[in-house]
Amino acid sequence: MANETKEQNHSITQTVNQRYAKAVTNGEQLCCPTGYNHEDLGQFIPEPVLKVSYGCGTPVGLSTVQPGEVVLDIGSGGGIDCFEASRKVGPQGRVIGIDMTDEMLALARLHAPTVAKNLGYPEPNVDFRKGFADAMPVEDDQVDLIVSNCVINLAPDKGKVFQEMYRVLRPGGRFTISDIVADQPIPNYLIYDKAKWGDCLSGALTIKDYWGGLRDAGFKGVHQVNQIPWRVIDGIQFLSVTLTGYKLASASATPSSTFATFTGPFSQVVDELGTTYARGNPQQIDERTAALLALAPYQDRFILAGRPVALTAQDPRMLVVYPEEAPCVWEGQFAVLTGPFLSVCDDDHHTYQCGEPIEICSKTYKVLQTDSYQPYFAAINRSRDGVHAEPVISGTSAGCC
Repeated sequence: MANETKEQNHSITQTVNQRYAKAVTNGEQLCCPTGYNHEDLGQFIPEPVLKVSYGCGTPVGLSTVQPGEVVLDIGSGGGIDCFEASRKVGPQGRVIGIDMTDEMLALARLHAPTVAKNLGYPEPNVDFRKGFADAMPVEDDQVDLIVSNCVINLAPDKGKVFQEMYRVLRPGGRFTISDIVADQPIPNYLIYDKAKWGDCLSGALTIKDYWGGLRDAGFKGVHQVNQIPWRVIDGIQFLSVTLTGYKLASASATPSSTFATFTGPFSQVVDELGTTYARGNPQQIDERTAALLALAPYQDRFILAGRPVALTAQDPRMLVVYPEEAPCVWEGQFAVLTGPFLSVCDDDHHTYQCGEPIEICSKTYKVLQTDSYQPYFAAINRSRDGVHAEPVISGTSAGCC
């Protein structure tokens, strides 16, 4: 069975490799082309590179780059994201691009000197290396930021990819990647359809498995930056997501003098270390938890202090969003918690587990579209032909508000 799986993975990799190699010359549009700003990038990146730029999300992680950092691009293709990273890190920084396709690597290497010259650098600071996402030719703890644009779904063994990402990142490093995920498991007839792999369909994980794989590799603060619906194939919803996570610097579980108070909007949450917080109630945390809650996706929702800080309902720091008092309609909407919390409870009897779709009514959907809730959820509508239902007043027995 192990040999059979290995052969299947190798066959898929070869198929994808051949298709991307042909795209260099035939101009085929693969996956879902991203709206790069070609006018801006064209000021320093040659046109042949811009023409073979594929992806499913703008590489927003590059907006966080600091001069002098080391950036790794998994699946660098013709080099567009590497060259943009080169501009961001400056001549003292370094960029590593990894790709398995010789034709793509040749194109990127050919134009690297031109990009360096256009940026005014004495020499290129981009190193294009042949390799695979699940066996990266990069030393341990070398990278500040990993970016990847619609590539990891093409890897048969994503668990190994996530482990490799964790290995090469420095403690305190981060990733921002865009990829295709699905709202339910991909059936075998799609998994074994090699043509669909190049379309970024057959290799898509569910949101639950994608987020879970990253956390199993050791990442924390895994959360959605952006998501948009992409395609619906045989009732399976495919989403383009951009997500970020972090490799925490080592910290112990030694009790600290820090107290954490969750401010909302949820009534209760569970963080990635398994700690449960009730809104407004302070609790003492250890050093490892303090480091977790200091991460960007957590810090705005917690008060960290050297003494207990309890919040009352009248405290302006307490955030609560109740559904309106009105009938609701079932419209085919499902909500998926996308982190960073493992589990959350709202003020309307719903408990959401990260990555698991839960059907919601129109009133709950409206709540989840507010600024307080929206960053934590992906919304999916599974109704194919629309819904023609009468408004109802639902109770908890109906699984709604």
